[in-house]
Amino acid sequence: MSEADSTSSWLKSIIPFVVMCVGMFIALLDIQIVASSLQDIGGGLSAAQDEISWVQTAYLIAEIIVIPMSGWLTRVFSTRWLFAGSAAGFTASSLLCGMAWDIKSMIVFRALQGFLGASMVPTVFTSSFHYFQGPRRVYAAAVVGTIASVAPTLGPVIGGWITDTLNWHWLFYVNLLPGIAITIAIPFLVDIDKPDLSLLKDADYPGIFLMAVALGTLEYVLEEGTRWNWFDDKTIRYCTYLSAVSGVLFVTRSLTFPRPVADLRAFGNRNFLIGCILSFITGIGIFSTTYLTPLFLGYVRGFSAYQTGTAIFSTGVASMVGVPIYIFLAKRFDTRWLMMVGMAFFALSMWYFSFITHDWGSDELLFPQVLRGLPQVFAVAPSVMLGLGSLSPERLKYASGLFNMMRNLGGAVGIAVCAAILNVRTNFHFQAIAAHLTPSNVAMTNLVDDVSDRYGAIPGSVQEGMTAALKQLWNLTYREASTLAYADAFRAVMIAFIIATVLVPLLRNVAPGKAPSSGGH
Repeated sequence: MSEADSTSSWLKSIIPFVVMCVGMFIALLDIQIVASSLQDIGGGLSAAQDEISWVQTAYLIAEIIVIPMSGWLTRVFSTRWLFAGSAAGFTASSLLCGMAWDIKSMIVFRALQGFLGASMVPTVFTSSFHYFQGPRRVYAAAVVGTIASVAPTLGPVIGGWITDTLNWHWLFYVNLLPGIAITIAIPFLVDIDKPDLSLLKDADYPGIFLMAVALGTLEYVLEEGTRWNWFDDKTIRYCTYLSAVSGVLFVTRSLTFPRPVADLRAFGNRNFLIGCILSFITGIGIFSTTYLTPLFLGYVRGFSAYQTGTAIFSTGVASMVGVPIYIFLAKRFDTRWLMMVGMAFFALSMWYFSFITHDWGSDELLFPQVLRGLPQVFAVAPSVMLGLGSLSPERLKYASGLFNMMRNLGGAVGIAVCAAILNVRTNFHFQAIAAHLTPSNVAMTNLVDDVSDRYGAIPGSVQEGMTAALKQLWNLTYREASTLAYADAFRAVMIAFIIATVLVPLLRNVAPGKAPSSGGH
């Protein structure tokens, strides 16, 4: 092949891949773009406090239902038309979200946005194996891994800036221009496989229904459990039972039906199984830290959405810097050892986070965030190569949906566990601190006396002075208890990554193979 032909072939691979990556980025970005702006959205839509979280929950439930189905949908409609249709639907529903007139309409449109846009994410993973072969797959895996880890991290940053600069409507309107461009470009650029509408006739519709119920109710339990005190709430209990029963029935159905919607047998491949476990753990890390850090800055430090975004921006920058470093090293070293380094550094950064104090801000967060962000691609990209790269092209499409679902499920589990830790451990630390607030505590008595004396100088204000002193003491105690609870949550994430680090050597090395033939099903 001549140099000109080689360049032309490269461009035919890189251009459609880049366009698809943009679609994947905006789909992943929208998971967390509303995270730092929920109060603004709730105020604009006159929503009650317990309704606001559904702006995020509805998107996540819809997305996690569709992602495992993406392999089957790709075979039915082809990569070209599924991706173009997903981009078009995502763009249209983004417009509807921006035009929402009350909280009910917003929840419906957000669910529609997650449902229609979900297929863009796993489709990029499988397409990278079609467009790139040999050493070039290292580049593709690095790009896909970086987007998968950076987009959710940047969501609150970009969302906070947009809300503070414009208004919350633009959180959704920003999707319109790239969404329209992707919808138009994909049919001209992507030609990987052909649609097979005959698959609709013999599809496993009972399996699809059982999977949707199992995953949808599980996501609801994980997202809403902490807010409703878990199994004390009747709805949480019923959803847990429903998720467990439908999940067992779905697994049984998938293992016995000849054409299942999700290929659970792929878990029999050791690399894929371990890769999914590692993807689950990286989901815990990426989404939990994106949840914990803004929450700490907002509630403990009192930062605005923009200040919070600025404080955590260093993670995204460090992740981008880590990409060329990873590519350079991945061409020279076994990616399993690079993955171990990435997991170990993530665990180390969580250990550093566990020393958090109530006065941490941008300066104090800089080092641990760089420590987490720089090797993040080392933790994510190899799991794509080693987990999915070990499967045959025929199984890859079905398995990619499961692989991506595990990352999102890990995020949901991680956030739920961290929220539970914050709730339980804040109460624990508050009681432990309060037990030491006795008259023999000199610092406490000095504080109470100082505040009381300031009020006592005003005639008739002795009682008000004592009330103000006790209120300030309560606030200080709660602040310190909350901070210690955040430290506990970061330690829990650290333990998960220590486990991940130990699991990595169990992976078999996978040599970059050739791309599957064009048009194959």
